[in-house]
Amino acid sequence: MRILFIGDIVGSIGRDMLSEHLPHLKKKYQPNFTIVNGENAAHGRGITEKIYKSFMTQGVDFVTLGNHTYGQRDVYDFLDQDIKMIRPANYPAEAPGVGMKIVRFNQDKLAIINLQGRAFLPAIDDPFKKADELIEMARKETNHIFVDFHAETTSEKGAMGYYLDGRVSAVVGTHTHIQTSDNRILPQGTGFITDVGMTGDYDGILGINKDEVIHRFITGLPVKHVLHETGRGVLSGVYIELDKAGKTKKIERILINPDQPFIGH
Repeated sequence: MRILFIGDIVGSIGRDMLSEHLPHLKKKYQPNFTIVNGENAAHGRGITEKIYKSFMTQGVDFVTLGNHTYGQRDVYDFLDQDIKMIRPANYPAEAPGVGMKIVRFNQDKLAIINLQGRAFLPAIDDPFKKADELIEMARKETNHIFVDFHAETTSEKGAMGYYLDGRVSAVVGTHTHIQTSDNRILPQGTGFITDVGMTGDYDGILGINKDEVIHRFITGLPVKHVLHETGRGVLSGVYIELDKAGKTKKIERILINPDQPFIGH
């Protein structure tokens, strides 16, 4: 099984980068499943039904979210429909949406799980215990299990990777928007990377207009995060190959930006 995952799509530049580069990425890697994290897709905060549908028409198979899941009010009811999009599973059960779905490609099934960390993020339910619960459910149908762990700290992400090693196919970190160079296969066969990185404004800071961010650090005053509508972009992702037992055979970083038109590691 082949999985292409594109990290946090931020605003219109991120959406444009996906539209421009996804066709040749799919041609190169021939993925069975293409997954994107879309929690920053709508002006850097949340996603809309319109954006979700545009992703689907471009060849995306599934969308994961994160701490900005509910950033756009019009998505609340949409999340409870039969769609190929999930929010972090460790939100309270009363929150719209679900945190795991199982998708099919021919005779193969892939369970996709979305979890959110708690270090320096809102105090929601324990992602480790929720992972145990969902993995037990998923394994009744498939050994191919993909986890998007949306978390702030490298230590929490690393802990989740080792905690799930051998029980899931891959754990990929999202949220911090900077691609880490630690893609590897853990001892029990789980593919791991601390953070996939973002897809958005290459000349911003984490996809945000750099002037506002600098002003906040200098003055200590709150500022509104502004996203450029056009400009140079970056696309960050990973390509993962799984064997029939659901173990990772290969995990390769993908980075496209003006200084590196295409790099695969």
